Amino acid sequence: MVTDTPGPSTTPATAVRTFRLPLYIRKRPTNRQLAFLMLEEEEAFFGGAGGGGKTMALLMAALQYAHLPGYAAVIFRKTYPQLTMQGGLIERSHELLAGTDAEWREGTKRWSFPGGTLDFRTMDTGNSHREYGGLEAQFIGFDELTAFNEAQYRFLFSRLRRRDGLNVPLRMRATSNPGDIGHEWVKQRFITEGPLAGRPFVRSKIADNPHLDRASYIKTLENLDPVTRAQILEGDWSARPIGGIFRREWFGVPVEAVPTGLSMVRAWDFAGTEAKQGGDPDWTVGVKLGKTPQGVYYVLDVRRLRATAFEVERAVQQCAAIDGRGCRIEIEQEGGSSGKDVAARYIRLLSGYRVRATRPTGDKVTRAGPFASQVEAGNVKLVSGPWIGAYLDELDSFPNGAHDDQVDASSLASNTLAIRIGLRVSTI
Repeated sequence: MVTDTPGPSTTPATAVRTFRLPLYIRKRPTNRQLAFLMLEEEEAFFGGAGGGGKTMALLMAALQYAHLPGYAAVIFRKTYPQLTMQGGLIERSHELLAGTDAEWREGTKRWSFPGGTLDFRTMDTGNSHREYGGLEAQFIGFDELTAFNEAQYRFLFSRLRRRDGLNVPLRMRATSNPGDIGHEWVKQRFITEGPLAGRPFVRSKIADNPHLDRASYIKTLENLDPVTRAQILEGDWSARPIGGIFRREWFGVPVEAVPTGLSMVRAWDFAGTEAKQGGDPDWTVGVKLGKTPQGVYYVLDVRRLRATAFEVERAVQQCAAIDGRGCRIEIEQEGGSSGKDVAARYIRLLSGYRVRATRPTGDKVTRAGPFASQVEAGNVKLVSGPWIGAYLDELDSFPNGAHDDQVDASSLASNTLAIRIGLRVSTI
């Protein structure tokens, strides 16, 4: 669900009376923060606009059971400077816990209570989540989740556990603004899938935080570019850089059914790597495109993954089996002898299918031009599927977005259908 109300009541005073604030939450929550604290689901997300009280909401949630013996909570921030900066997690935690019986240990970045503990940690590289393989916690929080990759977040679920007899819920909580390297997967997990997948999203905006000087903060945001300003000021998850080559409205409304007699191709771009080197690596993408005799294109399916070479090979084989022998396979061949070797391996792997390896020529924008022209003319339809959101986000921002793998695969597929439709057997 997306929560826009504070819970069972509509005023802060009434809401607080229906929810007993735990011992270490000594600051009165805002309506949105209170709604977040009252959630019972294992996984929940708080955020949207900047200045909505995200950091304090996360700290309050972590402290809800700090009085109980054996309770352990940990909150992650991407880097150490972000953790210790003014207005950050550590400074805000001192605001909350000053004058209590909690003890701060600077060396370990830990609050110790007569009951439990609260730790602050970082994950500044793509594979640093592996360092926490021995962690055991009942509360795991991520501040600014879009700064992390999805593998880091999902791995920490394996550390969410409790000892027998410890009567506290297991909770994964996160906060974030739109934007940054993890924008797409966070949007998919909590905004697109969240309401149906049992992952509540409590939306907050600047107006929801009475402790902020809103007028001066809004004025400073006027210096930002329109996209970043919309993301921070409005918490707009649909605000993306506009590239000017494609526009999402050109695709029209996704269709449920497709005509018979399509010529079909699945085009693969193997730019992706396993998500372990940090940042936001590229994706391996397979776009399945169909074309009617009248020249109308249908984007039938998009397979997108970050995986090992072996896992990618299995995915390509699986797609070939599902697509059937009537669907051609086109592979983008990288330059040099290594690219030729990879292409030859896949052709052997896909023996029995119509497959061709093609070395691209020209820059990416030029290669995308023919497909973009068909999209602008209304000749490209999308078939309903869970991949559409990420697909439109990438095409809409091309060539200014973080990724272009789906664009490359789509260009290759459309050019294959337009030019090479008569070829049956491939060679290198």
